[in-house]
Amino acid sequence: MEEIVTELEMTAADQLNPAPVVDGVALRATEPGPGVKDLHVRIGTPYRWPSASRSDDGWERWFAEPARRYRLVEYRGEVAGAADFEPQPGGDVEITTFGLLPEFVGKGLGGYALTLVVADAWTVPGARRVWLHTSSLDHPNALPNYLRRGFRSFSRPL
Repeated sequence: MEEIVTELEMTAADQLNPAPVVDGVALRATEPGPGVKDLHVRIGTPYRWPSASRSDDGWERWFAEPARRYRLVEYRGEVAGAADFEPQPGGDVEITTFGLLPEFVGKGLGGYALTLVVADAWTVPGARRVWLHTSSLDHPNALPNYLRRGFRSFSRPL
């Protein structure tokens, strides 16, 4: 199957269409390190994320980005997923990772977890655009979730 990458953006914080609140879902800041690496591998392996097979040198370069912010998605106190985002020049903020661990997929957490991540990304001082990309290899609900939250494609027509 040919991979199709779709780039999506929001150009104003009020474009976020929040998902209904899910009791017990929260975001928690974390530091880069082995736990983040493990989450990327566990979340990304089923979808062939490049981070799932990143080399140690690759991880060292990834963690060396000083502006990247790391978040844990928690559900009732358990780590359920991961997200990270990176401020970029010109007021862009790229969500570089968002995903749930396999055992939490399909439980209705993704929409609200994404809402929390996007709202957090918009708190970066000077943010004028929040963007991300998804792939046809990602979970089938990924692109619909991004669109429901208010993202719009800027790389190709949907």
